[in-house]
Amino acid sequence: MDEVTSTETSPLFNQEVPNDESPLWQYVTKIEKPHGASVKSGGNTQFKCNYCGLVYIGSYSRVKAHLLKISGKGIRACPKVTPSHRLEMQRMHDEVKNDKLERERRSQIPLPPPPPSRGPAPISPFWRHEGSDSTNSGDSKRRKVMNSTLEKAFQNNARHDLDSRIARMFYTGGLSFHFARNPYYLSSYAYTATHNILGYLPPGYNALRTTLLQKERAHVERLLKPIKDSWLENGVSIVSDGWSDPQRRPLTNIMAASDGGPVFIKAIDGSGEFKDKHYIAGVLKDAIKEIGHEKVVQVITDNASVMKSAGALIEGEYSKIFWTPCVVHTLNLALKNICAAKNFEKNEVTYEECSWVTRIADDASFIRVFIMNHSMRLAMFNEFCPLKLLQVADTRFALVVVMLKMLKLIKRCLQAMAISDQ
Repeated sequence: MDEVTSTETSPLFNQEVPNDESPLWQYVTKIEKPHGASVKSGGNTQFKCNYCGLVYIGSYSRVKAHLLKISGKGIRACPKVTPSHRLEMQRMHDEVKNDKLERERRSQIPLPPPPPSRGPAPISPFWRHEGSDSTNSGDSKRRKVMNSTLEKAFQNNARHDLDSRIARMFYTGGLSFHFARNPYYLSSYAYTATHNILGYLPPGYNALRTTLLQKERAHVERLLKPIKDSWLENGVSIVSDGWSDPQRRPLTNIMAASDGGPVFIKAIDGSGEFKDKHYIAGVLKDAIKEIGHEKVVQVITDNASVMKSAGALIEGEYSKIFWTPCVVHTLNLALKNICAAKNFEKNEVTYEECSWVTRIADDASFIRVFIMNHSMRLAMFNEFCPLKLLQVADTRFALVVVMLKMLKLIKRCLQAMAISDQ
């Protein structure tokens, strides 16, 4: 039996467990073998899992199988490792594995033969004198200094040339300068600089949109697998939201939210579709079937009446799946009703005490329009305030509250602008 049910441990080893080739040792506690205990495999180690607290006997492969929940390795998977921790441990293990493969690959690349040796011409013994050795050593030092200077000069020229080529790629391709802050943009050039890949050419048009795209999709699926595996045990919520892209196409996003984090499922183009309750219910049912109805706990949408009707159809077909309105959208509708002037006329009893919000909002909107619609006033405002007085989009939640908060933030700047004698 490899598994030890007792959780009593012995004192720890004094030496630290190396993590360069086996990073997962840091998630277990290596303990000494009890005195008098006979272990069949001499290379095995007794360790205690820091998550579940159980003690096992095995090598690093069993530590990896226990933490990463790999079956068929003679050890039980740890029930206390969360999907997020498992994903982080899998990433650490993959990095060490890839670095090891890269070192092995580089070690197999044959080194270029050294250039033929061209030593100094033989010196006649009649010309040799006591200072000849020092003279030769001085010449070699000067040659080394000259060679290093030339190398630096050529490297600087190559660096400037490469910078110009990269900048030219941005300018001619119309790329945003923010792309230079992309971590993968930086890591790609750093990887090229630290690895001697002779004759390498970057991937072309067809490779980027076919094979490499499929490879990256498979890589993302591997990263998401621990999260998706936890859906059956912990349940998952399907979240739906509608929006319009720059081409004004109505799109519907389908996402899955769980303890492991949100996962984007798909986006559906609803152009030419009549978005009634049956169409929306059909979209949600397709997402439920794709994920698995036994894993889905609830469906979350906004509070529109058509969404509520679609949620009722979902609850009628699946007895264990509930429709839940979006809490953020609910709060936004409540604030919108409080801050909207039209509500005071309909129900003066309810909203009479909140009428001051409408008056302040109208004054704030007047101040913004007064400054933004005149170039001279806008120039004065920019002189006194480093922030921009932008208009809040209608799609933002609680836009009246956001606008009032922004004006409060620049209150001193507005006062300085109004009382300035310039």
